[in-house]
Amino acid sequence: MQPQDLVRAHTVYACVMGSRAFGLATDASDTDRRGVFLAPTPLFWRFEKPPTHVEGPGEERFSWELERFCELALRGNPTILECLHSALVEHVDDTGRELLSLRGAFLSRQAYDTFTRYALGQRRKLDADVRAKGAPRWKHAMHLLRLLMSARDLLRTGELRIDVGEQRERLLAVKHGEVPWAQVEAWMVRLAAEAEQALWGSPLPPEPDHARVAAFLHRVRRDSALQAEPDHQVVQGVVGTGRVGQG
Repeated sequence: MQPQDLVRAHTVYACVMGSRAFGLATDASDTDRRGVFLAPTPLFWRFEKPPTHVEGPGEERFSWELERFCELALRGNPTILECLHSALVEHVDDTGRELLSLRGAFLSRQAYDTFTRYALGQRRKLDADVRAKGAPRWKHAMHLLRLLMSARDLLRTGELRIDVGEQRERLLAVKHGEVPWAQVEAWMVRLAAEAEQALWGSPLPPEPDHARVAAFLHRVRRDSALQAEPDHQVVQGVVGTGRVGQG
């Protein structure tokens, strides 16, 4: 069994992400798919462990093994947290539904730090483009604004909403280069300040619920072991770690 076969046979949750999930899609937009697969427990009894993430099968598809996904979500990784809140779910089984029921367990005020670090990294790239070329990559500027909005609203409400709603046209104007960089920059500064202000009165807990997530993972791994074939056929032939990408 190759890494991509693990995704085909053992995906517990799959969704569409990117512009389509954010409400920013146009006719030219790609369809980005993200997913979570559960590697059968017997695979972990070998020296060579199953992959933590896999690109494919197919274009624009990327999946994480369940434990790695939960690990990143507990750290407040923006990409991972957003995957749990896509309205465009393409596949979900019982394990996937339980994972979705844990969405709140992953959210905490720590998201401020992770979202902010990611935003600062993206901002540095935009500033470098402005210095080198006189203008930023406008699509990246649009997505940075979207991320800052999500962070601010998450801290204000305790809920992560990824669809931009009524901000769609304004953000698409940024993507098309129709808004001067100075105005975009000022908007970014304002959103960052609003997120910091929201942190202090946020309804989010200080830390995610590690114990609840750990109990879920333990139960899922145990159930997988109990369901394994007596001859452990599932152990045979899983080789490789998947292509390094977003894991």
